[in-house]
Amino acid sequence: MQESSRTHLVLIPSYNTGPKLFDTVREARARWSPVWVVVDGSTDGTGEALQQQAASDPGLRVWLLPRNQGKGAAVMHGLRAALAEGFTHVLTMDSDGQHPSDLIPAFMQASQARPDTMVLGRPVFDASAPLLRVRGRRVSNGWTQVETLFAGIGDSLYGFRVYPIAPLLRIMARQPWMRRFDFDTEAVVRLAWGGVKPINLDAPVKYLSVEEGGVSHFRYGRDNVLLTWMHTRLMVEFVLRLPALLWRRLRRAPPFQP
Repeated sequence: MQESSRTHLVLIPSYNTGPKLFDTVREARARWSPVWVVVDGSTDGTGEALQQQAASDPGLRVWLLPRNQGKGAAVMHGLRAALAEGFTHVLTMDSDGQHPSDLIPAFMQASQARPDTMVLGRPVFDASAPLLRVRGRRVSNGWTQVETLFAGIGDSLYGFRVYPIAPLLRIMARQPWMRRFDFDTEAVVRLAWGGVKPINLDAPVKYLSVEEGGVSHFRYGRDNVLLTWMHTRLMVEFVLRLPALLWRRLRRAPPFQP
């Protein structure tokens, strides 16, 4: 059953995911309205075809960026447009079929009940998950726990999540990072620094084979270098922020009971 909202929308950044994009959008539209898609410089023709589809679907809107700028930049484009139209939250999901569209209503409901939080998907892997990817994200999650003083972030990389728009846009406008694959992790770290608490909900993740239409733009060397540089920056800033973070944590702690 489709649900609709004037405060919460589904935002799908997409880059050359082929026909799988249409499946993802169809499944998202079956469960939520509105759904917005930012096509990040794709050259596979999916953006133009999806725009034609949107012409007859008032719950679907599509932007075509002239060149590929990265996931974070595509999300930022959608965030600005959403804020300008009065929306307060976006649920981001990948266009490649990895994320569970059937859980969109549950994640939105959790956010609507606690709009001051970020609702984060905690991935549940099946046998299709590459072991190297699973082990690698454990390293990133470990660094994230340290950088946020163990604020309770279940997973730093899983992009199926609901963000509050205004604080995330303020964070992105202040610095030049978070525009590519580093977006998901840095977003939750900086939101946690700003006092936005996480809510973690389990969500399955699929790694589709080529025969199933799976497309991956992840590059182990390039993207792991990017993540390493990101965590290096965040750790340096974390050390500088540590006194303020500790003071905030102490102020919110309950009084000691002898």
